[in-house]
Amino acid sequence: MLTLMYFARLREALGVSSEQIDLPPGVQDIAGLTAWLRQRGGAWESELAAGRAYRVAVNQDMAEGATPLKDGDEVAIFPPVTGG
Repeated sequence: MLTLMYFARLREALGVSSEQIDLPPGVQDIAGLTAWLRQRGGAWESELAAGRAYRVAVNQDMAEGATPLKDGDEVAIFPPVTGG
């Protein structure tokens, strides 16, 4: 089971702050997970589309597309943060 957490504009657009899912068959990394989430369509497809600005962390460490996933991981998806 993965714990997915969504923050800021993503939480608002997707209408959910967190969810738990079984690791989908064939999904082994962040790129696979985001592709799987985009298949939900609607806001999922547009907010996680290529070229949209968002970041991903796995177990509170910044992640990239090739970052592997395993059962029990906590995945946070959030827009980039700017400071002033």
